[in-house]
Amino acid sequence: MQFIPGSATPRRARRRTVLAATGLVAALALTATACDGSGKADAAGTPDAAASQSADSGSDDGKVRIPADIADKLKEHGFDVDKWQRGGWKDWDKDKWLSEAKDFVNPVIEGLWQPERMKSAQEADKTVSTQDAAADQGVSDPAPRPVRAQAEKTPYHENAAPVGKVFFDSPQGSMVCSGTVVKDVNHPGKSNLVWTAGHCVHAGRDGGWYRNIAFVPAYNDLGKSAAQLSNAKASEVAPYGAWWADWASTSNQWIQGGAETGGAGAAYDYAVLHVKPESGSRSLEETVGAALDVDFSAPPTAQVATMGAWGYPAAPPYSGLNMFRCVDRPGRLSLSPSLPTMYRIGCTMTGGSSGGGWFRVVDGRTKLVSNTSIGPADHTWLAGPQLGQGAEALYQNMSRTYGGR
Repeated sequence: MQFIPGSATPRRARRRTVLAATGLVAALALTATACDGSGKADAAGTPDAAASQSADSGSDDGKVRIPADIADKLKEHGFDVDKWQRGGWKDWDKDKWLSEAKDFVNPVIEGLWQPERMKSAQEADKTVSTQDAAADQGVSDPAPRPVRAQAEKTPYHENAAPVGKVFFDSPQGSMVCSGTVVKDVNHPGKSNLVWTAGHCVHAGRDGGWYRNIAFVPAYNDLGKSAAQLSNAKASEVAPYGAWWADWASTSNQWIQGGAETGGAGAAYDYAVLHVKPESGSRSLEETVGAALDVDFSAPPTAQVATMGAWGYPAAPPYSGLNMFRCVDRPGRLSLSPSLPTMYRIGCTMTGGSSGGGWFRVVDGRTKLVSNTSIGPADHTWLAGPQLGQGAEALYQNMSRTYGGR
């Protein structure tokens, strides 16, 4: 993978100006895909679980080496390190599918995510039935009218710098979600943190951690078509390279209750990745020139005039090659009286936009307030979790424990 050449400082300064100005002028026209929940989120939940180390490090000869502690962890769970690198990760034996937070491992397999493999990745869709979405109409607001997703302006690195795609492998094959570069409060200006959905990194109660998780910022930066990307070089689809997750965290509630349709884990369907470049040494924030603050105290929906969701929808009629956005006034969605309410907006984006950030402008600054989690089969709206105390604890733990590495 290659990085865009040139001086980092002027590019970063320009990018931040674009983000702030766009958010003010176009009610969030700047980056990401997500959604948010009500003020109750996580207040009664248990602290989120932080996943354990799984970084790879480069050697002097430029070849990737699995660090001893990661190799030991693979061996501890019965995996042959050499076989893992040669494709042993494709063994999804349920008895060996690592599930607990402490079991996360994601050693770099250099060159795995090539352009054609990225293009073939399928959407990680979480579709709820009309009945599920109407489970608690005493709290839920009426379903919003569909809002037609708008194509983001190109180049994406100038208009939506923090937004990208999250790639991973599952038992069903290569999959894709969306994600957002967020700031690291303990390492200002040098963040390696990416916000996405829990279901983009972990299968929930019936599975474990997905594998080969990587983030590609500003994927297909110029918004080229499939024909134009035929035989494309890596730099065309991944101008800032591939960033592998060496640590990941999602909520205990998602790990224990997440399901194919979201389930009891939907209201806690968020995750934070700590990433490292497949090649290079600069931080993700320095490389892309932007990162967003995370707002863990967003007010009730009645006090929020507008939210925007950004992402790369991949299910028809979309191809997954281009970035889109939806902007709408949020309402409430309650899947159960026992669960926190979620934010919901009208939006026609499909699977693949999952994990993308939702944004709002606070005092002239754009902040991430949630991420896309679920939607209906007819793709008329999106919903995402409220980021409350549990989400903030997860984020702070990632920053303190793994940030700066």
